[in-house]
Amino acid sequence: MWERTLQDLIRGLRANKNDESKFIGQAMDEIRREIKSKDMALKAGAVMKLTYLDMLGYDMSWASFHIVEVMSSPKIHIKSVGYLGAVQSFNEDTDVLMLTTNLLKKDLSSTPADAAVTLNGVSSIMTADLARDLSPDLVGMLNHSRPHIRKRAVAAMYRVFEKYPEALHHGIGRLQEKLEDSDPGVVCATVNVLCELARRNPQDYLPLAPQLFHLLTTSSNNWMLIKIVKLFGCLSPHEPRLVKKLQPPITDLISTTSAISLLYECVHTCIIGNMLQGITGDSLARTCVSKLAAFIEDPDQNLKYIALLAMVKIVPTHPHLVAEHQDTILSSVDDEDISIRMRALDLLSALVNRDNLQSIVQQVLSHLVKPESSVIPSAVQSLSQHIIPSTPAKSLSAPSQSTAYRLVLSQRIMTMCSQNTYDNVTDFEWYLSVLVDLAYVSNVDIGTQIRDQLVDVVGRVRAARSYAVKLMVKVLSDDTFMLHAGEQGSCSEVLWAAAWICGEYCSELSAPDELIPYLLQPEIASLRSDITAVCIQSATKLFGYWASEAAKQWTESFIEDLKRAVDIMIEQMEQFASSTQIEVQERAANVLQLLIFIKRDVAIYKPKQENDFSDSSVAAFDPVSEPSFPKSLYLIQPLFTSYELNPVASIAQASVPVPDGLDLDAWIVPSMQERVAEEGDDGDVTERKIKRGKKGKERESASRTKVKGGKKKQKEGGYKEELTPQEEETAEEKAERERLKAERLERMRDDPYYIMDDRPQKPPAEDVDSIPVVRLDGPLPLPKEEPRLPGLRSSASMRSTPPSFVVEREGEMPAGVVITPQSSVPAPPSRRPTPNPFDITATPPPPLPSFQSYEVPDDELRTSTPEPIKVTRAKKKGTSTAKKKRTVKTGDEATVVAH
Repeated sequence: MWERTLQDLIRGLRANKNDESKFIGQAMDEIRREIKSKDMALKAGAVMKLTYLDMLGYDMSWASFHIVEVMSSPKIHIKSVGYLGAVQSFNEDTDVLMLTTNLLKKDLSSTPADAAVTLNGVSSIMTADLARDLSPDLVGMLNHSRPHIRKRAVAAMYRVFEKYPEALHHGIGRLQEKLEDSDPGVVCATVNVLCELARRNPQDYLPLAPQLFHLLTTSSNNWMLIKIVKLFGCLSPHEPRLVKKLQPPITDLISTTSAISLLYECVHTCIIGNMLQGITGDSLARTCVSKLAAFIEDPDQNLKYIALLAMVKIVPTHPHLVAEHQDTILSSVDDEDISIRMRALDLLSALVNRDNLQSIVQQVLSHLVKPESSVIPSAVQSLSQHIIPSTPAKSLSAPSQSTAYRLVLSQRIMTMCSQNTYDNVTDFEWYLSVLVDLAYVSNVDIGTQIRDQLVDVVGRVRAARSYAVKLMVKVLSDDTFMLHAGEQGSCSEVLWAAAWICGEYCSELSAPDELIPYLLQPEIASLRSDITAVCIQSATKLFGYWASEAAKQWTESFIEDLKRAVDIMIEQMEQFASSTQIEVQERAANVLQLLIFIKRDVAIYKPKQENDFSDSSVAAFDPVSEPSFPKSLYLIQPLFTSYELNPVASIAQASVPVPDGLDLDAWIVPSMQERVAEEGDDGDVTERKIKRGKKGKERESASRTKVKGGKKKQKEGGYKEELTPQEEETAEEKAERERLKAERLERMRDDPYYIMDDRPQKPPAEDVDSIPVVRLDGPLPLPKEEPRLPGLRSSASMRSTPPSFVVEREGEMPAGVVITPQSSVPAPPSRRPTPNPFDITATPPPPLPSFQSYEVPDDELRTSTPEPIKVTRAKKKGTSTAKKKRTVKTGDEATVVAH
């Protein structure tokens, strides 16, 4: 009867490409019938067809028992088919493996041909049970008379040791003997097995070092030498004496061998085996670096890749040797292969120091600049394209233009510069310009990192603040970030840093008022809410500093400019106060109230009348005279300059001790605990809330009635309107009001949202005798009509020498904290932090003139929070003769300006 062979199955598959599944279904039915046949040759043919279909993805585990039957055939060609099927389909979960133990023992002790086939198969189907049962037989076969049997037995022993580690005790000695075998193939197989075993526990194989060293110096087999060198790379870190012994032969191999693979393994072993240390290791390190540099220049991309990987490992010990090939490494950043570019960036990041940082960063930064796509080709280029049309033009869409690669480049630039708290940066003005350039050309989303770097550098390096302000003024005046703020990769977060720096260090500006329009332009509202909020805050700082400077140089002609500036600020703040973003709305509303107060003070300001003093100097220092400028000019600046803003140490928060007696689980406001307890009762919660809501409405209506009928009284210099009741207050009502106020003050004292002022009562605002008088140095120059960028105070005098940059690396710690020195390995001299002279010579910011604060007189001592408006309800008809007065808060004004 004619049967389908494996060749027929392959031809049928090729002929039935359109209906392959149907053909395979028919073939599987035939195979199921054939594999159950008693004819062993037919059964073996079915197994061969199953192994082919298994490679196409069809399961053959159902035929595992039939495969064992084929393995038991006495004919070698049929037995080979059975072992082939077992290798391809058996695994540790195969049930019939327990039936093969005796079969495998029998085949191992059979003819050399059967033993060879069995050894090949058993290495792939080895399990823990088989390894335990077959280990005595395999150890015995290590002394077989046939070399090819010994070589297969050595390879099978690795699987035995892996599945059954207890076999190492009686098998490692016999395996060590095979290092001196007469057949080179057996020796090579033994070295290979030992190399794999030594990776897990190298210390156990140190006694083999003399035999391995003899093979290293006498063998000429490159593949075995590669394994021996790898094995010594695992052993030498555990035995320092091996390093000195191995240096001469390894150096000789590196200098003489022509095999690239052996050369690289020798270099890699020198690196991981600590052979490059000491005086003798310097020459070996130079040899290794020169060989790796030659690999980088080789056109083979694989050699470039492995050479860059190896050089990264040499840099920590011999950076000066790798730096000699800096140009060769930088050329790899231009390679077309993206993987080589990434490895070159890794090497450059490890190579940077104080001397080469600027050159490396500038070259890496140049890769972010997009090439001009509209370049007109020259006549020679056009003719060459027509003459040789087969030569393709180089594509301009290099991997450097991909978003992922550009992101890596940008991050690497900042990482190289900021590592070890800017230890490698010598010119911080250069680094600030690099960050701004990076924001322009990166075209990826790294704005947050650039923002953090700008703020951190300016906060830590005092000498760079003047240049940073000048740079940030240019950023704010440029519309590039504003126009592309909504696009991906626009880096609009740089505007956050620019606004913050200009506001925090506005004393560096000669005309801060000219920068305010850039911070409050209408387009700012379209940015993210955090950027808009910082712009509002910085504009407030600039206005406060400008106003205080104007007070120092006050002239009467400046009053109109001041009114105009306040009106413009109020108009712009009113727009931001209606923003939908709560942060922007809150900051704008707070600033708006301050500006309204300043506007009212300026409106009621009267120029000082000329006195008949004979001596003007005496009048200038008269302590009882009124200042010649509006006192509200000093209202805003103290809110931001009371304390100097310094960098904070990373362990500052953890160093703050918990105060004694502080219970973090206790309620801060006891009244809140009572309220929660009341809301826990389901009985009268709804009724209580309804009653309170109704009373609130009655109070609101009463408040509106009193506002209409009451009399408004505005005192000079005040900003609050006091509603005066029409009826006189009796002694009982006054005592009741005093009691309620005392209760409220006591409750506010425990409320975290109220800041109490325990200072002694200040004299009333009418006491003008306590206001000191300052000397006016001269008239304030009027602002120019032409719009221009504000300049720096030091811009007029050019620097003759570069500034000395000192980085405040440690940061500020809480007062009274004792820092315990940590026991660690001392850093090398080049990496130690620069001493901070500001820890000793730090000077506080210049004090502001202490003018008397504006106060609204009241019957009681005012706390830091303004007193709420008090409304006295009129007595209703039909009630008792006793007069009942109620005091309700209709609104508390509190101005909080974050620094």
